Amino acid sequence: MKLLIIRHGDPDYSIDSLTDKGWTEAEYLSQKLVKLDIKDIYVSPLGRAKDTASCTLKKLGRTAQEKEWLREFAPQIWRPDVPERKKNAWDWLPQDWAVQEQFYHYDQWWKCDAMKEGEVKQEYDWVTAGFDEVLAEHGYVREGHFYKAEKANNDTLVFFCHFGLECVLLSHLLNISPMALWHGACAAPTSVTTVVTEERRKGIAYFRMSSFGDTSHLYANGEVPAFAARFCECFDNEEERHD
Repeated sequence: MKLLIIRHGDPDYSIDSLTDKGWTEAEYLSQKLVKLDIKDIYVSPLGRAKDTASCTLKKLGRTAQEKEWLREFAPQIWRPDVPERKKNAWDWLPQDWAVQEQFYHYDQWWKCDAMKEGEVKQEYDWVTAGFDEVLAEHGYVREGHFYKAEKANNDTLVFFCHFGLECVLLSHLLNISPMALWHGACAAPTSVTTVVTEERRKGIAYFRMSSFGDTSHLYANGEVPAFAARFCECFDNEEERHD
């Protein structure tokens, strides 16, 4: 089975939709997706993800299944450098999180006081339980850190969602800390991440990421990927986002 995890187009957060560039990106993405044999499509309940999916769905004459757990990963924490207000659990400064060894471990990243107070692991478990329910419906049942291929297939599933949430899904599939993904990877708007099962012994499947953050549909149309989700390459780059 193949999973395509797609981040929404360039966002206009003020209206929970897309910028003009985002709509252009979604159109180019749809030109790629309509050529695929897609079994099922799932979408976040948030407007920017649904709007991104709409271009593909219209061309295919199909609808998507809306899943609440596909919304952006929501927990808020008291970030050490901003004690006066809560911030997204996945947005920390490197000098605060990277020095703590536990954040690199799949079974320990959530054990610090900030993550516990923000009930981040509870949200993570809710998301991954919903994800596993969908995978089980398509024949793959979680068992420990791998999946039983009860009904092995070559189907393609598409998930329209958000960067922070995408990292949670990948963390679960690949059994790695989401902190490493939240801070060490960046999926540009409308990028496509592909994860495919490998069944080297009958009935035992493991998911393997074959591509991350693919934006070839944008380059094919001369469209530069949006900067959203990235921070300044150099601190003196005043035109780029700092925090």
